[in-house]
Amino acid sequence: MTFHPGEKIAIFIDGANFYSTVKSLDFDIDYKSLLTHFSAKGRLIKAFYYTALRENDDFSPLRPLLDWLDYNGFHIVTKKAKTYTDRDGRTRIKGDMDIEITVGMLDLAPHVDHILLFSGDGDFRAAVEAVQKQGVRVSVVSSMAVKPSLLADELRRQADHFIEIDDLEREVGRPKREPAPRDDDDYEDGDDDYGYE
Repeated sequence: MTFHPGEKIAIFIDGANFYSTVKSLDFDIDYKSLLTHFSAKGRLIKAFYYTALRENDDFSPLRPLLDWLDYNGFHIVTKKAKTYTDRDGRTRIKGDMDIEITVGMLDLAPHVDHILLFSGDGDFRAAVEAVQKQGVRVSVVSSMAVKPSLLADELRRQADHFIEIDDLEREVGRPKREPAPRDDDDYEDGDDDYGYE
């Protein structure tokens, strides 16, 4: 991983894509450690976390994470995910943040030297190329440690550097929590794993 002392760095996290990546690697991210780790590599200008939230959800399970990130150095960018029915009659949810991330990268490019893009989505290849044309180096943070790879080949080839997130588990991963001991006598038939009926 190549960083230059004093370079201005920006972090762009594609929340849904990055979440899927670390879940497939079976660890959770400690976002405070992530900021500390990459802040030590240069001068962190901004860190963004992008995610879509479902429409009509009174409470999203993402809300506590987003609130914590918002209070701890991240700029949160959200939009409402759209629910639609496909031609086969199945309900689908669409919450793509590609345009928002691309616009954010292009807006910030004149003010930074290095962008860290936490996504493996090949749709970002053109965005990476566009900021590179402005003199910005781009490192893609994703994983090839699982099969199939979660990093699109075209994105990896376009990036200046690739950072394997699995190699950073010690620095930015949260310790695994042991599941609470379960006394099967406390659960009645029909209860789910959380003790609700």
